[in-house]
Amino acid sequence: MLDRTNIAALIPAYFEEKRIGDVARRARVQLDCVLVVDDGSTDATADAAREAGAEVISHPHNKGKGAAIKTGLAELTVRASVAHILILDADGQHLPEEIPRFLEEANRSGAALLVGTRMSDTRTMPLVRQLTNRTMSSMISVLIGQHVPDTQCGFRMFTRELALEFMNTASSNFDFETEMLAIAARCGGKIAAVPVSTVYGDEKSKIRPVRDTVRFLALMKRLRREMR
Repeated sequence: MLDRTNIAALIPAYFEEKRIGDVARRARVQLDCVLVVDDGSTDATADAAREAGAEVISHPHNKGKGAAIKTGLAELTVRASVAHILILDADGQHLPEEIPRFLEEANRSGAALLVGTRMSDTRTMPLVRQLTNRTMSSMISVLIGQHVPDTQCGFRMFTRELALEFMNTASSNFDFETEMLAIAARCGGKIAAVPVSTVYGDEKSKIRPVRDTVRFLALMKRLRREMR
């Protein structure tokens, strides 16, 4: 049975001094272990996370979101007390108060990977994001053979066993989250969706449309080849 004692929160962060403290503090209300990986920020991101009660690992320079996640996985998977790892963003788009939804679904379904979905209520989601999410989610779902309604949502939870598999991926940026889905499917893991809120504030997306689209297409080409 999963509870607050055997799930660790992992929060990759890059230049999030204004928000990380609040996110980490609220996550600590839900889970005993909260680890922030500061991906080479030169502001007070790391200090704010520590002040909020989180453990912190800092990269000496920026390596990318996927690399930050893998650093956190390397730290958490060696801890015998950690059965599952939950990832949420540092910018406030994921509500720590919704973490219990992941625990409930994991205990109910036994899914190896649970991915948040914002697509059940898209009233506050920009139209471009809606179209992009639906298109990419459809493409990826067909590829992996399981329906994932919001493959672009970074709010997710998975088993320690899957975490060990994720650490060996080639991706190190935002494409890493897509590769996680393919790996879970390839390992025979069930993927379940967890409804989460759509939250947009004044944060600026760190995704670069042209660069990251090219990376996504290259990743899809590689995954199609590997999953034949």
